[in-house]
Amino acid sequence: QGKFTLLRDTRTDGSFLVHHFLSFYLRAGCKVCFVALLQSFSHYNIVAQKLGVSLAAAKERGQLVFLEGLKSCLDLLFGEEEQPGQPIPLQFLSTSDLRALFDFVRVSLTPVDGDSWKGPVLLVDDLSVLLSLGAAPVAVLDFIHYCRMSVCYQLKGNIVVLVHSNEDAEDEENELVVNSLCHHSDLILWAEGLATGFCKDVHGQIKIIKRLSLRQAAEKDLVQIYQYKIQDRNVTFFARGLSAAVL
Repeated sequence: QGKFTLLRDTRTDGSFLVHHFLSFYLRAGCKVCFVALLQSFSHYNIVAQKLGVSLAAAKERGQLVFLEGLKSCLDLLFGEEEQPGQPIPLQFLSTSDLRALFDFVRVSLTPVDGDSWKGPVLLVDDLSVLLSLGAAPVAVLDFIHYCRMSVCYQLKGNIVVLVHSNEDAEDEENELVVNSLCHHSDLILWAEGLATGFCKDVHGQIKIIKRLSLRQAAEKDLVQIYQYKIQDRNVTFFARGLSAAVL
């Protein structure tokens, strides 16, 4: 409880981690607010069904609050009629801050009478899209800061955020956000593509960084590195050099 987990990917697609955490928290009986900015609801639902979870059923019973960012952006940009009285989480497209999006998260995860969920979880896929839509880096970092105060500290819940990172690119704003989030994360799962290129038996490597220094200044961060292969319904992890291509 109260943990901020950063999912970071470089030269690969780290969305398999998002699907894992989404199905994991729903099976655990947690209340989940999923800010999905990258794919449609049907995409996430199809993958979740392979993992044994129905997002549609979770929405119906009130366990999952799903923000379909792609549809909301189109509605705002092309002037589609919004339902009267409904919140507009992506209002920053016409304003300068992410307050409306934070209010959506806070209201979605604040417990109400009769709730029996084990704990609130905010899941964001992916935060880099907010920058692409015109949000300022400071506004994005403020949004995450307020979400941490509300979800992690007040509600004793968890936050999981995916960001794309390309250290060779000249996107200084995105790298500023990524580096800032790394400093404040309790746990970093960093998926990287292989430096040697494509391999059918190894799809990438994942670096697990447990931020012990965040809690105790004298401690060193614990770093573990594994390689992985993504399969249809799961992911296989193994130590470097122990893949089927080598053994």
